[in-house]
Amino acid sequence: MNSISTKVKTRRTEASLGAEREQFDKRQLSSISKAINTTETPVKEKHARRIILGTHREKGAFTFWSYALGFPLASNSILSWKFCHVLHKVLRDGHRNVLQDCLRHFSSIVELGQLWGNIHDRYGQLVALYSKLLCIKMKFHNKHTEIPTNLEATDEVLERTAGTDINNVFQLTVELFDYMDAELKLAETVLRQLNSSIAISTLTSGQCRLSPLIQVIQDCSQLYHFMVKLLFKLHACLPADTLQGHRDRFRDQFQSLKTFFNRAREMLYFKRLIQIPRLPDSPPNFLHAASLAKHVKLVVVIPDEDDGDDDDDDPEPLIDVSDAASTQSGPQPDIFDQAFGPPNGGFDDRDLQIESLKRDLELLRAELEKVKGEAQRYITQLKSQINSLEAELEEQRSQKQRALVENEQLRMALEAARRRIGEHESLQSTFIEADQRAQATEQRYTKLKEKHTELVASHAELLRRSADTVKMLSATQQTQEEVVRTKQQLAFEVDRIRQEADMKMEEQKFEMEKLRRELSEKMAEITRIKATLQSSEMSSAQVSGTMVALQAEKERLMRSVSEKEAELSSVRQSAQLQQSTVQQEKDKSSKELAELQARLQEKARQEELLKQKLLDEQFALLQGTVTEAENIIQDAVAKLDDPLHIRCTSSPDYLISRAEVALSSIDKMKKGQADYVKDMKDAGALLKSLTHFSHAAADTIVNGSATAHMAPTDHADRLTENCRSCATQSLLYLKELKSKGTLLRADPASIQVIIHKILGLGQELRPKGMDVRQDELGDLVDKEMAATSAAIEEAVRRIDEVMNQARKDTSGIKLEVNERILNSCTDLMKAIRMLVLASTELQKEIVDGGRGAASVKEFYARNSRWTEGLISAAKAVGWGATEMVESADKVVLHTGKYEELIVCSHEIAASTAQLVAASKVKADRHSKRLTVLQQASRLVNEMAAKVVGSTRTGQEDLDDKDPMDFSGMSLIKLKKEEMESQVKVLELESQLENERLRLGELRKKHYNLAGVPLDQLQMADGDSDPNSLGSMSPKFNKPALMKKPALAQKPNVLHKSLFK
Repeated sequence: MNSISTKVKTRRTEASLGAEREQFDKRQLSSISKAINTTETPVKEKHARRIILGTHREKGAFTFWSYALGFPLASNSILSWKFCHVLHKVLRDGHRNVLQDCLRHFSSIVELGQLWGNIHDRYGQLVALYSKLLCIKMKFHNKHTEIPTNLEATDEVLERTAGTDINNVFQLTVELFDYMDAELKLAETVLRQLNSSIAISTLTSGQCRLSPLIQVIQDCSQLYHFMVKLLFKLHACLPADTLQGHRDRFRDQFQSLKTFFNRAREMLYFKRLIQIPRLPDSPPNFLHAASLAKHVKLVVVIPDEDDGDDDDDDPEPLIDVSDAASTQSGPQPDIFDQAFGPPNGGFDDRDLQIESLKRDLELLRAELEKVKGEAQRYITQLKSQINSLEAELEEQRSQKQRALVENEQLRMALEAARRRIGEHESLQSTFIEADQRAQATEQRYTKLKEKHTELVASHAELLRRSADTVKMLSATQQTQEEVVRTKQQLAFEVDRIRQEADMKMEEQKFEMEKLRRELSEKMAEITRIKATLQSSEMSSAQVSGTMVALQAEKERLMRSVSEKEAELSSVRQSAQLQQSTVQQEKDKSSKELAELQARLQEKARQEELLKQKLLDEQFALLQGTVTEAENIIQDAVAKLDDPLHIRCTSSPDYLISRAEVALSSIDKMKKGQADYVKDMKDAGALLKSLTHFSHAAADTIVNGSATAHMAPTDHADRLTENCRSCATQSLLYLKELKSKGTLLRADPASIQVIIHKILGLGQELRPKGMDVRQDELGDLVDKEMAATSAAIEEAVRRIDEVMNQARKDTSGIKLEVNERILNSCTDLMKAIRMLVLASTELQKEIVDGGRGAASVKEFYARNSRWTEGLISAAKAVGWGATEMVESADKVVLHTGKYEELIVCSHEIAASTAQLVAASKVKADRHSKRLTVLQQASRLVNEMAAKVVGSTRTGQEDLDDKDPMDFSGMSLIKLKKEEMESQVKVLELESQLENERLRLGELRKKHYNLAGVPLDQLQMADGDSDPNSLGSMSPKFNKPALMKKPALAQKPNVLHKSLFK
């Protein structure tokens, strides 16, 4: 019975498996036919996913190829294109056995690519490139089986595949280059056929071409990472010259890949399907091994999207249990079960339970996959937001650099044009030299021709003499005929020598001399022959011997003539060849000259366009600057009506200083406007002056309103009205500057008038002080300046003593730090001494120029407020020098703090600035001593900064920070330490806030103690100079000599920068 039930169960299983296989084949056929068709639409993701799941189910691509081979791929290019797309996805994401199944049909893919490559069809060209890419992909992964077809391999797998043999690494890198070339070639061809506009990328025809590029982007990101790793490994083992070709090829592929990614990132079609990574601005530097640490692996993210189309059947499950469920939902009793009962006491019940548990397990798996998909979607959304923010940041950076790149390109183009002009000039000079050489050759030829004429004349004379000789020698007529022929041969030989002289002038002269010698010999011989003939009657035997000698000489001359003829032919050929070469060079030079002239004209047109563009850009910059200046002034006017601005106050002295700055900026603005009208190519001076004017005018308006808050009612109303008028006139003037038509007649004279009124009101509101007796001010100024000089010299001496003591007591790094700090302090003191001397010289110049017939004391008494400013500034400088020495001594002895030395440096810089300001008030703007004083002030600031820098550097050198080692702590201990550290941070922050409040209260109290009382303001003298010092007057009333001076009072209103 058991055997019978087993056979029945086996038949049932076989029937179920057969039905399941039939259902699987139907669904695969449906998905393949829907994915690969002739419609110009992209392949739907769900169809491709079902095909890929089918390969995993049957552990291969047998079913796919059995249906794919039936398609008429050779008749339709769109069908072939979609077939290559599906095959690419199956190779990437299908079962690992898919590669072997595809290799069996390798020749079919090659033939498909060759067929469409020979047909002029847009999709056909794409199919040819795609087939080549698939063939390269299959061969690569068949050779390197450890790297999966989706290229998602770790660095360890790549190292294991490359091996330790450098030849294998070299060969693998070349194969990766070929792989990347095929990918990029396909992408470039697709993008070249399409326009990257929104309309094309959103149409189905464009999406049909673009959809395979998603797999190309995935492959390229991995291939780029592999190439970077292998190239760094090659550079670690081989010399850089050997790998120059690899670097050049990688650089070209890097630029192509970056261009491809940037263009694809801009298309709407890819934005919802894939997140494309960003390549760095420049390729890695393989010559620098540390650059490998900067390399970041490219990560491509594909969001999970559910297809919303309902026109297709349901997704195919991994295991088809529909037949089994239907069979088990209504079980039919078997005939053997009816007769003998179920075998083993209930076999069918257990089978049903197993199948039920399987269904429950599948439901749970589906639920788990759904949860994982939702989590992945959330992660993808967050990553997409991050990528979008990074894209915005990169776009802003690229916009920032675009203008600089364009200017650099224009400059390089101009330099290239200049170089080509120089090459053209050199070619012209070469042509002129060749022409001169040809003329010289013609002159030499003319000279040789004249010489030849002379030789012909001499030969004619010789012939006449020979004829006379022939008449005399009637018995030797044949001999005479031979002599004539010899003469003719000589003449022919001379003619040939003339033609040969073009290239061999020196040889020709030598030959001519040789011929003359031979001719003279012949003449002598003829003379001898005459004598012989006269005696021939006596001796015929001697005549016969002479005839034999002449015959031999004739043969020798004939041989010489033949040789000369051969030489003449070779010379003629050389001359013709040289003439043709010269003519070719002349034609080539003419063509190059015409090309260079055309290029020169094109460059001239480009320069004209660039000049016009420069003018437009300069005017655009001017308009932008004027607009920003209007915003600044409008913002200042808005503060006049701001309720919060009522609490802002300012001193008349500070208002006067800002008004004077505004007046000086107007003068500069007038000059800049005149320069711009003369030369509209350069608006730099006008832009700088406009920026300065807008800030100075805004400061004058804001400080004028702040000063009016503490002024009497009449003065306050007048001051506020003038501030508004200043803003109105400034805006009118700026409006005229924005138009080219009104730019010429724009005049800031009305602004100057209003600012002069504000300046006068500020001078009326200035306080008057009575610190000391006016007749003692002159003596007190000299005493304070002398005391300051003495304090500085004493400080220098004490610093030298401290340095000598430090050299005795310390050594090593401490001695080096102390010497650096003390040397910087010494340099600072020397700079302060130069500043005091320059201030004294400038003070003498001011007194000599302004006192007239009055005495020095009378001048100081008449300008009491200015004098008090000098006294206070001198006190502040002396106090700062003394405090600097004290702090430096404490730092060297390790009893003080480095922060004290830094604060003293800042105070000295502020005090010297006060002294410069006090000296600058009454000085002439064009005074040379004022320039010397300003240079000395800048030197003091530099030396003070040097003291701060050396102090901080020394503090860092001496600080010994122990490394933090938390390796031995437990989790609870670390948490406790963290809480204690947070408590300490909060305590220190609270202490810092309290100290800042205390510092603020101390400064307020200091200002109150150093201020001028109200009763003294009413008793102040009325004849003080209107150009006296501004808001630094609280410093002039210090009762003690060595106390810290106060800072200048300024309104608590922030300044707005020109460009946000």
